Amino acid sequence: METFNFVRDGMSGLPPGFRFQPTEEELVFQYLKRKILSWPLPASVIPEVNVCKYDPWELPGDMEQERYFFSNKEAKYPNGNRVNRASSSGYWKATGLDKQIVSSSWKNNHVVGMKKTLVFYRGKAPHGSRTDWVMHEYRLVNLGVETTDSNFPQTENSAQNSSFQMDKWVVCRIFLKNKGTATTETIETRTNDKVGGTQPILLDFMGRDEIVFDSVSSACSSSSSLAGISSNEQDHEQSSSRNFF
Repeated sequence: METFNFVRDGMSGLPPGFRFQPTEEELVFQYLKRKILSWPLPASVIPEVNVCKYDPWELPGDMEQERYFFSNKEAKYPNGNRVNRASSSGYWKATGLDKQIVSSSWKNNHVVGMKKTLVFYRGKAPHGSRTDWVMHEYRLVNLGVETTDSNFPQTENSAQNSSFQMDKWVVCRIFLKNKGTATTETIETRTNDKVGGTQPILLDFMGRDEIVFDSVSSACSSSSSLAGISSNEQDHEQSSSRNFF
């Protein structure tokens, strides 16, 4: 696996305390579109990684947070249009219908992009096991009239190149649906890699609790019995004293 350079990829572009949380429109229109047109980005915080080549827990960044990546769409077959979404441990599978990303600045609800939702499965298709890893893949479908920006003039060649780049680049948002499973995923993966498929041992703490509860109950019962014996002995001594006098 390649070594990810955080400084080169811009992952350290935000100061401590700041979070990168763009809207879907901003993600498509301000980042992906500018990436395709080779325009300067608002901030260099999205690295370039072919996300489908790696398992989601191998990608750089904090697994407890949403992570964003510019990714190339790699064809599964040389003469086909299907995208290769298989990694070393599993594959990404699309779910549901694609969602339209509409520009709020244009009239008539102009569609500027599409969002595809995918879920990561471990194992080989079509018999993989579903995980909590989710990816939103955004693609641009319309460059729009703003490609004629005076600051970044477009020539005929650059326009053709932009159309090619639009089919090549996507921006991906990857996250865990249940964030508490990040540690579990990491532990299971490392255990399987080191022990050759051996699953981690789980301790039955519920059984231990029952034992402790039973022992406490037994102790209470023993104390009650001893208290009863002591009470009987005291009654017997008092009765003997009355008979003596």
